[in-house]
Amino acid sequence: MILADSGFWIALGSRRDRHHAAAQSALQRYSGEGFVSTWPVLTEVSHILLARVGMAQALAFMDAIAQGACSIPAPPDDALTRAESLMRRYRDLPMDLADASLVILAEQLGEGRILSTDLRDFSGYRWKNTLPFTNLLLP
Repeated sequence: MILADSGFWIALGSRRDRHHAAAQSALQRYSGEGFVSTWPVLTEVSHILLARVGMAQALAFMDAIAQGACSIPAPPDDALTRAESLMRRYRDLPMDLADASLVILAEQLGEGRILSTDLRDFSGYRWKNTLPFTNLLLP
């Protein structure tokens, strides 16, 4: 499973997004492996699509997720404590809850491959405190 950040989903949902073609290509290239994300990411994506693109695209995104476009595993019991710790550690970037949830998910799954338009942050974040992410969307 490949981690999917907000920027990937937003780029897929907006033809005007500068990363739209890269997101479509990544969707085709990696869909066989499957995608995994988090509730905070879904919240962020639906909010941004609604605000920037419109209700139809936000609903299409939610429908795609409901139809299995990606899995959303339950977070570990200590997710909130771990998120707060990560947000403190990376406060200079700063890290938001959606990004923290993806770091936690990487740790939970033992997977650091991600589709993200956020080059700065995900090149600086470390999962399990030392392991770098591999961005498959914008290498």
